[in-house]
Amino acid sequence: MKHLIDKLEQTHSLTKEEWTALIEGRTPETAAYLFTRARAVRHKYYHHDVYIRGLIEFTNYCKNDCYYCGIRRSNQNARRYRLSKEQILQCCDIGYELGFRTFVLQGGEDGYYTDERMVDIISEIHGRFPDCAITLSIGERSYESYRRFYEAGADRYLLRHETYDPQHYKILHPEPLSAEHRRQCLWDLKEIGYQVGTGFMVGSPYQTAENLADDLLFLEELNPQMVGIGPFIPHHDTPFKEHPAGTMELTLFLLGLIRLLLPKVLLPSTTALGTIAPDGRQQGILAGANVVMPNLSPTDVRKDYLLYDNKICTGEEAAECKSSLEQQMNAIGYQVTVARGDSLNTNMEL
Repeated sequence: MKHLIDKLEQTHSLTKEEWTALIEGRTPETAAYLFTRARAVRHKYYHHDVYIRGLIEFTNYCKNDCYYCGIRRSNQNARRYRLSKEQILQCCDIGYELGFRTFVLQGGEDGYYTDERMVDIISEIHGRFPDCAITLSIGERSYESYRRFYEAGADRYLLRHETYDPQHYKILHPEPLSAEHRRQCLWDLKEIGYQVGTGFMVGSPYQTAENLADDLLFLEELNPQMVGIGPFIPHHDTPFKEHPAGTMELTLFLLGLIRLLLPKVLLPSTTALGTIAPDGRQQGILAGANVVMPNLSPTDVRKDYLLYDNKICTGEEAAECKSSLEQQMNAIGYQVTVARGDSLNTNMEL
């Protein structure tokens, strides 16, 4: 398998058959080799810096009913909340004082936040913090909505495609959601000029190695600025509550593969990784990741933004969270960096 890793590092491309063989045939020895190569590539472009993003989970209302998600519309046990514009700005004030220079507004697909409301919030943040990047992660919207948000000051947009295969997508999502429409949203975002992030769940119900190969082929085609992957973790109030979680082992292996596929991409070590293992986020960095996303949301609502069970860091204040992360990163030879941390994988390379 090492020859496929070498080929990937040199050409940034594999066939579906090669991806599948590499995923199915991985061993601890192969993984160790991959992580060594991935770290070398990561250090070449991003040195030992770890970028931090201030995550603001501003609504857990969602019109969708995705079968794996804890804030799905049908979950009557979810305690719903929305943050006001003033609360969101207060989170940004706290984050700015702590050194955050990217704010990520993440939420369910909540119709309360109309285009007008979102434009107002984005414009205010952009006006108050002109040296900061604004990232949105609010799901599928129209081309016109995306354009308006961009013109109001949003720089980046995260929209995980979750799974490329249309049939697998249908297993995870009810009608009218479709893999094709979700991918079209990503192409729309690219065309408008956003720095685009996508990604997928690892170990989602009924996922195969071929599904993962398709995901990696799509990443090569889209050439995004950021890729967010994390293990599937079941939620007790969803149809997939009995399904086993994805593994840290496979998630780390895929992080390493993505680093070699897209050498300059921003690659988060996600909260989900830290949830399934105490040192999960550190292991993600050592596998080739270079971003972490501490939570700036008010502490009293964090436990309600529960996409999956046992989510970590629900009680710590933002300052504690950042301090804890700095210590964790320093312990493995990396440093948290105060910067916007734009992706080096620019649209110009398409």
